[in-house]
Amino acid sequence: MGPGFRRGDSEGDAGSTSMTDTRSRRLRTLADLIRADALASQEEVTERLRSFGFDVTQATVSRDLDQIGAIKVKRGGVLSYALPDQIGAADWGTDRLQRILAEWVTGMEVAGQLIVIKTPPGSAHLVASAIDQAAMPEIAGTVSGDDTMFVCCRDQVNAHAILTRFKRMMGQKVSYA
Repeated sequence: MGPGFRRGDSEGDAGSTSMTDTRSRRLRTLADLIRADALASQEEVTERLRSFGFDVTQATVSRDLDQIGAIKVKRGGVLSYALPDQIGAADWGTDRLQRILAEWVTGMEVAGQLIVIKTPPGSAHLVASAIDQAAMPEIAGTVSGDDTMFVCCRDQVNAHAILTRFKRMMGQKVSYA
């Protein structure tokens, strides 16, 4: 076993360790696993954590992957999870933003210097955080509510350019009508 790995850890241990300690160990182990191997799916991550004695569900793994900032990237032709320190900061922000836009955005439109973005209930903050972390100079900032967020662009031209970029990141056709 490598550093940070300890068999017998689980979410529900009633021993001397608290759930917080167990979660911290699980997150460290998860990060070590991602650095050591090309893990391509949440199912694979779940199986690997279970092999180290962690009693986890796929939902727990999904939350843990988000917590440590893991994203899927293509390395050597293989799509697998990577941590921010494994790829360039700019690439990490852009890859994460692309994934989150594709998964969580249900609609977008320009309103003056703002881009109004709609998401499922409870998800606007995820999109706002990803946009903030992408550190785009054309964007002054974001404000999020429950299912709607605003992207404040530095001017109206930038708002249209950013909307086009976001749509392309999501794989949507861009029309110039």
